[in-house]
Amino acid sequence: MKLCYSAQMREIDRHAIEDLGISGVDLMSKAAEHLAAAAMEKLPPGGLAAVFCGTGNNGGDGIGAAAYMLKNGVHIRVFLIGDPEKMTADSEEMLHRLNALGGTIERFEASDELREYSHGCDVIIDAMFGIGLNSGLRGDALQAAQIINASRAFVISADIPSGVDADTGAVLSQSVAADMTITFSLAKPGHFIEPGCASCGQLRVCDIGIPRKVIDETESGVFAVMPESITLPERRPDSHKGDYGRCFIVAGSVGYTGAPALSARAASRMGAGLVFLGVPETIYDILAAKLDEEMPFPLPDDKNGQISANAAGKILSRAGQSDVFLFGPGLGQSPEISELTASAIQLISVPTILDADGINAIAAKAGILRNAACPLILTPHPGEFARLGGGSLPAADRLGAARLFAREHGCVLVLKGHRTITAMPDGTAYINTTGGPAMAKAGCGDVLAGMIAALVGQKFLIKDAVLIAVYLHGLAGDMCAARYGEYSVTAGDIVSMLPKAICRHSGR
Repeated sequence: MKLCYSAQMREIDRHAIEDLGISGVDLMSKAAEHLAAAAMEKLPPGGLAAVFCGTGNNGGDGIGAAAYMLKNGVHIRVFLIGDPEKMTADSEEMLHRLNALGGTIERFEASDELREYSHGCDVIIDAMFGIGLNSGLRGDALQAAQIINASRAFVISADIPSGVDADTGAVLSQSVAADMTITFSLAKPGHFIEPGCASCGQLRVCDIGIPRKVIDETESGVFAVMPESITLPERRPDSHKGDYGRCFIVAGSVGYTGAPALSARAASRMGAGLVFLGVPETIYDILAAKLDEEMPFPLPDDKNGQISANAAGKILSRAGQSDVFLFGPGLGQSPEISELTASAIQLISVPTILDADGINAIAAKAGILRNAACPLILTPHPGEFARLGGGSLPAADRLGAARLFAREHGCVLVLKGHRTITAMPDGTAYINTTGGPAMAKAGCGDVLAGMIAALVGQKFLIKDAVLIAVYLHGLAGDMCAARYGEYSVTAGDIVSMLPKAICRHSGR
């Protein structure tokens, strides 16, 4: 799903009104009808409703919705946050329509009476601020948000919940917690990025009459990965294991034998034809006992049970015979591992995935990424990303920081978290829409790294490999949560659930 930034949406509106001659009142009327229709879906017979609106066009959408609902016999009250003298012309037209139907607008006052009425409402429409908000809620707006959130009503936000930054998903103070968000023409990044996405509830993107051509010509380079985006092709009947990639994984250390096993098993479940696993010699026997389908082999290690610099020759040789190289899960940290990581980046030509300690190994010298001999995929969690220098932009702008890092370093960046962001070297970015708190467990990242390796090794386009793996990883986590509950899911459960997740999106 294509997304657009708030400035682009404002330009779309301006172009439609000023250049194409579409009435702003007509656009607002259609937005209001969508809001009202959604509200009436949730209203029981004789139910109560309220609209909290601001003085801008977002408020006009809410006032128009109130007029539409009043005309249909709904008992509704409208509360204005702000100076009525500052209402836009289109909003004033919506107010005239409301007044003509016998409705009124009340100045907001955080009274006990308002709190009691709001608490008894069945539906509340939040139309205080739209996509232009770039500061935290304060004063009456903050109090209104608190009253809305304390109610038992089904809350519908117009365009985006008040308090959420439409471009970054940031919540600078507090936001309205909506059960549904009705947005117009195109969704915005803030609908999908944490923490703001958690305030949006169900999202509907509604047409308000802006020509399709205008929408199609708008390009932000940011997309949400939806179920319809994910399809795995059928395999040829005459294929064999050599057709589906030779994955080479270097992982593990003393005390971290789970990480290599999880990555290797995930690669197998994701369809890799052959999975080779290089581990420190000290833990080789453990991995050999754990794994049946995958092929572990020992690498020289040091007295701490970590891979040593003496392993470089074997690693480079094996990588040269493989289709993809994954380096990092559970390796631990040492100067020798940093040296091995730098060598791998500069000498290996097959696509290479750096995960976990593979990322930590280059934290002090991320500049070497620009000189990589191979296509690079990095899979940091927020802490690892900060150590890489990805925190140079405000923490509230995960999307901007990810896009900047991927462009500057010429790599694919998978910034993990709730709503993982994948940024490409060309500056485009994709926000995942699966996964949840059940996946906040050790080992889940190791599973994802193995899945990415498997698809890259099968010669998927790197972009497709990463997006499919991230999506299916989250989907498997969601399916596990539905079966086991959010507390009890393990990384191993996710590996076991992959076949069912894959079947939902396979060609057959």
